[in-house]
Amino acid sequence: MNTPRQVTRRHFAGSGVLGGMGVLLGSAFAPAPLTAKRTAPPTSPQEELLVRRLLAGNRRFVEGKLQHPRRQPSDFLPLAAGQKPFACIVGCADSRVSPELLFDQGIGDLFVIRVAGNYVNGAGPSVKGSVEYAVAELGVSLILVLGHSQCGAVKAAIQHLHDKNALPGSINDLVNQIKPAIAEVEHKPGNLLENAIVSNVKRSVAKLDGLEPILAPAVKKGTLHVAGGVYELSTGKVTMLA
Repeated sequence: MNTPRQVTRRHFAGSGVLGGMGVLLGSAFAPAPLTAKRTAPPTSPQEELLVRRLLAGNRRFVEGKLQHPRRQPSDFLPLAAGQKPFACIVGCADSRVSPELLFDQGIGDLFVIRVAGNYVNGAGPSVKGSVEYAVAELGVSLILVLGHSQCGAVKAAIQHLHDKNALPGSINDLVNQIKPAIAEVEHKPGNLLENAIVSNVKRSVAKLDGLEPILAPAVKKGTLHVAGGVYELSTGKVTMLA
């Protein structure tokens, strides 16, 4: 996939249809060129700082200049009694999309929730409740819904719509939750898969923005920010969706 289409902020895994259906207070942030630009202004300086930290880490990842290249038991010891991540990442379960690595963040910096297709609508309390826990109990102030190129779950949903068939087991229920994102863009110009991946992220961002009773009030107060992004597997870059 090339650079994804940008969408309003409120509101990608294997070669086969089902293959690879597969989310922030660390070291001091040093300003660096971003890997992607936002076309809309951030809602607050705090949000901009958090997003810039993520993208600065992603730039280090792309350039092979990691600050957190290894993990060992001693690195976890300081956090044995508690955690205070500064961002919650809702990402895909794809084995190639590890938020801690692609954003080059340290242990305890990210509260990661992963589900095939990185969808929120229809995901149930296990996903939405986990996000609410990150905000209400851990105090995170940024939620990032992270999609990725060539997402197998979105591919499966597109194929499911085309073939009008039922997929085995709970895979059928999973792709049914992604089909509305495809329906929103199936008649629009451009690549259907790319457009659907962005649409899927957009719908999840919108859902979290308005999720009562915990997230929506915090968003309105400006103490919580919900954003969307897309990770390009071929380059390692994350592009924020404005």
